[in-house]
Amino acid sequence: MTSQKTILRALAGETLPTPPIWMMRQAGRYLPEYRATRAQAGDFLKLCYNPELAAEVTLQPIRRYGFDAAILFADILLVPQALGADLWFVTGEGPRLSTITTQAELDKLVPADAIHDHLSPVYETVKILSKELPAETTLIGFAGAPWTVATYMIAGQGTPDQ
Repeated sequence: MTSQKTILRALAGETLPTPPIWMMRQAGRYLPEYRATRAQAGDFLKLCYNPELAAEVTLQPIRRYGFDAAILFADILLVPQALGADLWFVTGEGPRLSTITTQAELDKLVPADAIHDHLSPVYETVKILSKELPAETTLIGFAGAPWTVATYMIAGQGTPDQ
């Protein structure tokens, strides 16, 4: 059976009449509907952890522009938070994490296999999107590279070395 999803068809080597399109960070502040949904959530993290609102934000650019892929609305720092790091956002500056610079701080983190309950809202967002996305639209998830996530966890914020 051939996929209806244009990105998967292109990746399989099929020649298409037009190339599939998606954009990094396609959901975001430039969309008035995003700003309204974020205001409804209250803050960025509440938006990430509300499956219905996170799914809505993921779908907004698909409805508006008809992109061939939807980017799951989440953040790479949800995983360190699930491991036990404190996560917050400073207006105009970006994310901050409690730093992990000693063995004792590292030992306080929860085991990786224990993070699923904390991340269950993200999993629920994926379930919602699997039902609501158009059949031809691919859902793209993402994860932070180990180096990027580690530098955030050590420095507590983004660094030029990332």
